[in-house]
Amino acid sequence: MSSWTSSTLISSVQRALLLVDVVAEASRPLPVKALANKSGLSLGTTYNLVRTLIHEGYLRGDSDGLLLGPRFPAMRGQDPYGVFLARVRETLTKVSDELGAAAYLSRYCDGEINVVDIVDAASHPRVALWVGIQDSAHATALGKQILSNLPPEERLDYLSRHPLPELTQHTISNRRALLRQLESAQDATIDRQEYALGYTCLAVPVLNDDTVGSLAISLPADDRRIADLASLTDKLRAMAANLSLQLAADRFDT
Repeated sequence: MSSWTSSTLISSVQRALLLVDVVAEASRPLPVKALANKSGLSLGTTYNLVRTLIHEGYLRGDSDGLLLGPRFPAMRGQDPYGVFLARVRETLTKVSDELGAAAYLSRYCDGEINVVDIVDAASHPRVALWVGIQDSAHATALGKQILSNLPPEERLDYLSRHPLPELTQHTISNRRALLRQLESAQDATIDRQEYALGYTCLAVPVLNDDTVGSLAISLPADDRRIADLASLTDKLRAMAANLSLQLAADRFDT
């Protein structure tokens, strides 16, 4: 039994730890106002504590909000989603900066494909996701990449539960044609205006024992860099491979 009593506890430390826990459990980067609301602390207190936590490296600020910082210990009794999100955001920011394109990460979990996070490039913002990924995986590079890496029975099960709407005149909505494409697309997939007119998207796999995901970029369909698709693919694969190793190491450590 602990001998500590409430009179010996330091409330500012408790509040700081609460903020770190809220960020660790968040599925998206949290703006400070949202963090204050979720924690129940005042906005002023939250700002003051966040500044300290960023300075000490336990949190870090990003354009969309707060993420776990480099000093956050990945070894915890459970696998906090925030560690995964922080790794993803770091990679997406690097992809966006180096390739000058909006970057996306999607993941297969519990029988569904979900977009984990998106980072915009200043010159090329994200494609507006006007149809949710659950209803458009067949028309997106990031969805098709995941489907191509699923075992055949899981792939067929997914397609049996999800219709194949024709989102543009370029969408592959015939199941047999889609399956033929998926069977030969395990290393990289591309959609040329299949999801949204005016955009081409490229995706590569993010795979380890615990993750079936895809790392993707989107560019205007007339972007001259698309002519050198092999170079873009090689660069994206290298960053996806590094992310896969990092996620595997985090899982092993926990």
